[in-house]
Amino acid sequence: MQDIRFDDTDALNAKASNEFGDFGEPIEITQEMINKFADLTGDHQWIHVDVERAKKESPFGQPIAHGFLTLSLLPSLRAPSDYRIVGYGNATNYGADKLRFISPVPAGSKVHAHSRMVAAEAKPKGTQVTQEIAVHVVGSDRPAIVYTMLVLYHPAMG
Repeated sequence: MQDIRFDDTDALNAKASNEFGDFGEPIEITQEMINKFADLTGDHQWIHVDVERAKKESPFGQPIAHGFLTLSLLPSLRAPSDYRIVGYGNATNYGADKLRFISPVPAGSKVHAHSRMVAAEAKPKGTQVTQEIAVHVVGSDRPAIVYTMLVLYHPAMG
């Protein structure tokens, strides 16, 4: 594994690619997870939590996970990489350039993710790294989520 300093934008940009890397380990999205997420967020939309109604009325024939539930699993869905960013004090989620919920994640399905480096750019407070992450239901070519994530790597303080 190659260590790349957070402020070495040339080395980070050398990792930029139009190709996604390997998928990480899959995680099963259970109805229990969906129900707990609904309780946590207050989003009890029937398409997520009412199994019988979803079987009858949903275009998907069963409950589906909240998009934000699936998105929140990204740290656990991390795929292996051939490099790691080192030497920073902390990293801050700086937001998203793009977030799309493209296809449903049915309850009981497994999801996995892969990503690609888009760019690294020096900023006044550190280095902004842009990555594109795609989450797929295992076995599906079409992604469930496409997320262009921005992370700001800050130098160590003091």
